[in-house]
Amino acid sequence: MQNIQEYIPQLIATAIIFLVVAFARLAINKIVNKYACHSSTISNHSNHIIRICAIFTNIGAAIMLIAIWGVDTANLFVTLSSLFAVIGVALFAQWSIISNVTAGLIIFFSSPFKIGDSIRILDKDYPLDAQIEDIQTFYTRLRTAEGELYLMPNNLFLQKTITILK
Repeated sequence: MQNIQEYIPQLIATAIIFLVVAFARLAINKIVNKYACHSSTISNHSNHIIRICAIFTNIGAAIMLIAIWGVDTANLFVTLSSLFAVIGVALFAQWSIISNVTAGLIIFFSSPFKIGDSIRILDKDYPLDAQIEDIQTFYTRLRTAEGELYLMPNNLFLQKTITILK
């Protein structure tokens, strides 16, 4: 019984963090869905944004829980540095994954075009007229008038000069 009483502050703080994370995720869901409705974007893409925000919220909560429970930082830093070294090597080989996710977020929140718009990609080597069918986390689906489906990585889609056709 005495052991439990000495951990009451940490248990209370842990419960508070779980409540704050739950409310933060609800708030993020409402904000993203409200923005998606306001900008005429379909909710399928907003679900990807919500998942990415949930991951960052959970990572922040894990960091706070580690601080609250007083995990030995020397051991934690050794473990994290080893983990980040492995992840860093893996991501160095796949750096485009992170840039595609980041570009997907940028396209969702600050793009002048939306799903359903007809666009022209002004590329001197391979120009393309298509309609934006969907904007996913890693790529954008484009459908031509002939029915061909193109999957363009978001980082390339963000870098191209695009004209919105009326």
